[in-house]
Amino acid sequence: MKEKIKTICIIPARGGSKGLPGKNLKVFNGKPLIAWPIIAATSCEKIDSVIVTTDSEEIAESAKSFGATVPGLRPSNLAQDYSTTEETLKDALDKFEKQTNQYFDICVFLTCTDIFRDVDWITSAINILENNAELESVFAANPTHKNFWMKSDNGKLERVSKKMEVYSSRQEKEAIYREDTGLACASRSYLWRSGKRIGDNVKIIINDNFETGIDIHNEFDFFLAEKALEYLKINNPERVKLFL
Repeated sequence: MKEKIKTICIIPARGGSKGLPGKNLKVFNGKPLIAWPIIAATSCEKIDSVIVTTDSEEIAESAKSFGATVPGLRPSNLAQDYSTTEETLKDALDKFEKQTNQYFDICVFLTCTDIFRDVDWITSAINILENNAELESVFAANPTHKNFWMKSDNGKLERVSKKMEVYSSRQEKEAIYREDTGLACASRSYLWRSGKRIGDNVKIIINDNFETGIDIHNEFDFFLAEKALEYLKINNPERVKLFL
């Protein structure tokens, strides 16, 4: 008999937010932001464990009340402004596996600040990995047809892609894709153990919903999220059912 693939979801939720103080406990549509990724993860039958990594006792208690496990508070050196998500995920995975004597094959990453996810994206990402051993990561992505520039090593502005030198109608342009890993991302566990969130051999789950670009980090982001939700409740209630 084939051994069951084990999947863990880890949700980072730091206590210190300067852009929006108390962000992860801020109430959105009747529940704190920390609740929404937990609700999405616990509703996915493919996920075996849902844990929250936080340095805050208050966030930890709230997370537990919505069904997540908090295996201990995150060390302060991983809760600073410049602490990376990759360091945090690696630490949380390593510690939980050691505590519970388990080994997870697939790791799911969700954030509290990306609200407008379709919970089916999580299931789809896991299923795709389970059925294609060559893939390393599957994540939500949003297409855009805008042109992008970046500074080269010598400080000169250059187009991100040579294709962007050709200006044409939106309908004719080839899309590029924005990573929305906070909405839904599943990766092989060996990547997280090596300090990477996603690999190089990937597949994306495309969504073209504008509201998925709202990532809450300040008061204006939160305002936009509330207004987007108000609009969707009136104009697209079926879509609202997918993520709330």
